[in-house]
Amino acid sequence: MNKVFLCRETAAEETRTALVPPDIKTLTAMGYEVTVQSGAGVKIGYTDNDYSAAGAKIAGSADEGYALCDIIVRINKPDSIGGIRENTLHISSFDVFNQRPAIKQFADAGIKLVSLEMIPRTTLAQKMDIQSSQASLAGYYAVILAASKLPEIFPMMMTPSGTIKPVRVFIIGVGVAGLQAIATAKRLGARVEAFDTRPVVEEQVKSLGAKFIKIDLGEMGQTEQGYAKELTAEQIELQRKGQAKVCSMSDVVITTAKVFGRKAPLLLTKDMVSQMKGGSIIIDMAVKTGGNVEGSDPEKEVLLDNGVRIIGGDSLERFIPKDASNMFSGNIFAFLEHFWDAQEKTFKINTEDEILKGCLITSDKKIIHKNFIDQ
Repeated sequence: MNKVFLCRETAAEETRTALVPPDIKTLTAMGYEVTVQSGAGVKIGYTDNDYSAAGAKIAGSADEGYALCDIIVRINKPDSIGGIRENTLHISSFDVFNQRPAIKQFADAGIKLVSLEMIPRTTLAQKMDIQSSQASLAGYYAVILAASKLPEIFPMMMTPSGTIKPVRVFIIGVGVAGLQAIATAKRLGARVEAFDTRPVVEEQVKSLGAKFIKIDLGEMGQTEQGYAKELTAEQIELQRKGQAKVCSMSDVVITTAKVFGRKAPLLLTKDMVSQMKGGSIIIDMAVKTGGNVEGSDPEKEVLLDNGVRIIGGDSLERFIPKDASNMFSGNIFAFLEHFWDAQEKTFKINTEDEILKGCLITSDKKIIHKNFIDQ
């Protein structure tokens, strides 16, 4: 198993690619044979010639590539599994908790499915963590997007006609995206405040020069994977009340609160948003999984009667696709390298490996991941 095929993404809104030429060059030097679908890197400035120079073959279509490979890599799940051969290893992000019929389809077809979001968040697997690599870029771009929409500048400025005060930015959710958003807003000169249900992140917030908002929600913590634990209805209501005053004084609010595999918690109600200042910007980065903000829309920007703009921040890393592709490619490379047997010159599937246990969903015409068996 050493023949890799890089697919061209089919979704019009997708700007990234799963492998870039520098990583392909290293993979081919290791012993992998790589085929690239024509046009796979065109949106980030990589031509077919760039891939050829890195040692890849060029396939004119997905079907042509499927016929040549035993490993498929792409950003997103495919529109169809037609043409993918049995026992092929398919590696991509997959949104598995919302794609149960597709998982069964892969199992029935005998395709081995790796869902990259399910890679364990361990030290060993850190280099393969697409969640972190892409979220960090999304957090950065959320601030840039807010700054481009806000009718004010971020930093304090002394002028002959008076002093411009720095804007106030409130970040809700201090995971990878939230931390990068804090750092970016501080670099732009904003006054930054942040909140997270995990008290353990307070020191991280302070180390970036931001103020940590304390709201007593009772007993809290995080999962073994580092995600925030799901709140009870009572805790969510306490959080909303504690955040309402901060939101009303903020010029920008960025929400990043997601619960892995579940619907995002609703943190900003219409009543809370109605109390915000005209011209304020809200970026809802959880809009794809139900939204943290009541009234947010994944398809369009929402302008409310009070002048507040709500922007759905779904997959913001797509707006900086070259860096996003380089980072995603680095994650894929680390995965392929980890399971590479240099002596036998093959990708070796070891179902006892802790990383593969976490992310291999189907194998041998069965659903094998413990979270999806018999569901």
